[in-house]
Amino acid sequence: MRSVDEEYVWFFSGEYPAVVRTLFFIVHSRERAEDIAQDAFMQLLIHWKKVSAYQRPDAWVRRVAIRLAMRSIRREQMGSFIERSSHHAELPQPIDIDLADAIEQLPPRQRSAVVLFYFEDRPMQEIADIMGCSTSTGWVHLHKARKKLAALLGEEVSESVDRPPPP
Repeated sequence: MRSVDEEYVWFFSGEYPAVVRTLFFIVHSRERAEDIAQDAFMQLLIHWKKVSAYQRPDAWVRRVAIRLAMRSIRREQMGSFIERSSHHAELPQPIDIDLADAIEQLPPRQRSAVVLFYFEDRPMQEIADIMGCSTSTGWVHLHKARKKLAALLGEEVSESVDRPPPP
């Protein structure tokens, strides 16, 4: 049986790289993504006893991380002149630079929806939970993001996002 500390270290080791990657696509800076992820995991550590009992502690830490990223972006947009740089070469997986640049041009909530849906392969209900919105609002963010990405990349997009059929 693992101690609480061992459980947290095990969870951190498994989830931290994926959270950093997700945040990178939202904030477009490896350094900022790592800082925000560290803040989110510190919050997780503080609440570990409670959150570790949740069915999806990974969703909890992503929700915190994305909210921290959104705050960071809002601060930046409100006049903070933080120098941003993309460290595309440092990503753990190869990525299309044009796609990364196009994603960077999306509003933060659309960025989050795209990254969680396409790069993390999460279902929309979970994405909406992480983003703190309804499932239908999550689909709207994803649809708008796809249309804008298609325009930015010079590609066509169907009118609807691939939603599961209604029950």
